[in-house]
Amino acid sequence: MTPAIGPLLANIDFPSDLKKLKVEELPQLCREIRQFIIDVMSINPGHLGASLGAVELAVALHYVYETPFDKIIWDVGHQAYAHKILTGRKEKFRTIRSYKGISGFPRMSESEYDAFGVGHSSTSISAALGMGVAAKLGGEKRHHVAIIGDGAMTGGIAMEGLNNAGVSNANLLVILNDNQIAIDKNVGAIKDYLADIVTSKTYNKFRDKVWLLMGGGTKYGKNSRAIVKQLGNALKATLLKPSNLFEAFNFRYFGLVDGNDVIRLVNILKDLKNIEGPKLLHVHTVKGKGYEHAEKSQTVYHAPGLFDRTTGTIMEDPCHGKPPKYQTVFGRTIIELAEKNPKIVGITPAMSTGCSLNLMMNKMPDRTFDVGIAEQHAVTFSAGLATSGYLPFCNIYSTFMQRAYDQIIHDVALQKLNVVFCLDRGGLVGEDGATHHGTFDLAYLRCIPNMIVASPMNEQELRNMMFTSQLENMGPFAIRYPKGRGMMPKWKTPFEKLTVGKGRLIRDGNDAAIISIGHVGNYVPEVCHEMGKSGFSVAHYDIRFLKPIDEELLHEVLKKFNKIVTVEDGTIVGGLGSAVLEFMADHGYSAQVKRLGVPDQFIEQGAVEDLHSECGYNSVGIIRTLNELLGG
Repeated sequence: MTPAIGPLLANIDFPSDLKKLKVEELPQLCREIRQFIIDVMSINPGHLGASLGAVELAVALHYVYETPFDKIIWDVGHQAYAHKILTGRKEKFRTIRSYKGISGFPRMSESEYDAFGVGHSSTSISAALGMGVAAKLGGEKRHHVAIIGDGAMTGGIAMEGLNNAGVSNANLLVILNDNQIAIDKNVGAIKDYLADIVTSKTYNKFRDKVWLLMGGGTKYGKNSRAIVKQLGNALKATLLKPSNLFEAFNFRYFGLVDGNDVIRLVNILKDLKNIEGPKLLHVHTVKGKGYEHAEKSQTVYHAPGLFDRTTGTIMEDPCHGKPPKYQTVFGRTIIELAEKNPKIVGITPAMSTGCSLNLMMNKMPDRTFDVGIAEQHAVTFSAGLATSGYLPFCNIYSTFMQRAYDQIIHDVALQKLNVVFCLDRGGLVGEDGATHHGTFDLAYLRCIPNMIVASPMNEQELRNMMFTSQLENMGPFAIRYPKGRGMMPKWKTPFEKLTVGKGRLIRDGNDAAIISIGHVGNYVPEVCHEMGKSGFSVAHYDIRFLKPIDEELLHEVLKKFNKIVTVEDGTIVGGLGSAVLEFMADHGYSAQVKRLGVPDQFIEQGAVEDLHSECGYNSVGIIRTLNELLGG
């Protein structure tokens, strides 16, 4: 199916074309953009629901502001698909998240309309403030707009940005896109705070009366300033009490507004352009807006994969009946362990479905905690639990754990607290691209004292590492595993205690040795077999633990082999290969060592297989490297 482009959208390539439309034509344009997104996402999977809900926001912003001179900063980027379509990437939109295609997130190198690269949440306010201050220093009169989702407001950096922006006097507009859900339903006090505004019948009735008095839905009216001053203060002091959260940060609060009413948005944004200083516009949108299935099943249709756009049927997983995802193995294994160990608790920062901790949450709600998008808090919250004798399994995506690095060092490792970090989506994750690849964890954890760093080659190893981590107080214990499926259809094997810091010989050989860590070690059996056809005998060692590293195993390898290849699904700067070279230097060994992994650069989006091939550590790349070493 070729995604259809509607008659209005067909004539729009840039915001300058958008401005030629009458405001009354904008609702039709929004419908065409929404349909185009649905059509493309049904055959080229991406983040559907959030971008459907933000179509009117994107249209109104580019209609009112002079982009790219005025700066629009999208938070996370899941909500920015309409923005991409309107800013010169309509034809390329079919390639979104594909290998060599356009990114699924705003990227400065991709378009001048992408004012700031995003992917992780809660960054928009700080970035927009920096741009606003820079414009002021340079004598430029620009507008700066940060669009942040309500789920992202729980991120500490969002609060830090608000705190600083409130005293900056910068020309900054923050749009709070409130749809009451990130991937899963939002949690926490801020969520309840905003819900009071959305659901308050008294406030909404009075708001509508004030709106009519202030211009009847077009402009605020010629006496708007006086009306705002006389009625607004009284309203905010009584019925609009929740807005005091933002007014405490010295922001002028405007809302609540229907964020899916594009004409009303245009009129409000035009008025707000004339108000100086930090402002916050609170809009309510519907995640999945305009697509019934996405509205009804918002978590499922956050990123549904391939689906039938007419029926909404999500295509059957072609791996049905094959090995489970590592995430599923984690989710089911932690329940097994928690049923036997009453001290085990589960923690995640807003990724309960993605990491499968929702399974434990459904069964043991009093022992499972979703703390919202707040990775730093998740780690130190876990540390607090550990001081009282509990054993937290803190599950955070590898790329998001980077945001809590100081807490790992200062609050957990320094105090040698027994927290188990389950780092989901370690390694190259595929279509989400550079912002989401978990390529740095092995390197950044290896240098922390008291830390145990492990990575399983298959599901059985993941279960055994989780089992081992809770048998005694070992201090911080990190287990990193990839996104996606493992290798074992019959994965539910009996638990076995592992010796921390011990690797294993999987296959012996005489000519060269491969030392691997983690799931990418599953490339190696094929490599050894193919090299055998060429007359070479290659050994395979699975190191299992990067820290403490198995020194006995390394002595064994280096005494026998002078040609060694290390394989890891992470940066080669500071990872397994670096650890082997450091060990050689410390003990006086000399050997030819080729390190395979992610090179010292950021890797873009694409299927995992394509990215492994690009980086040279799939089976073909490993064979090529061995042939270079062995002269084959």
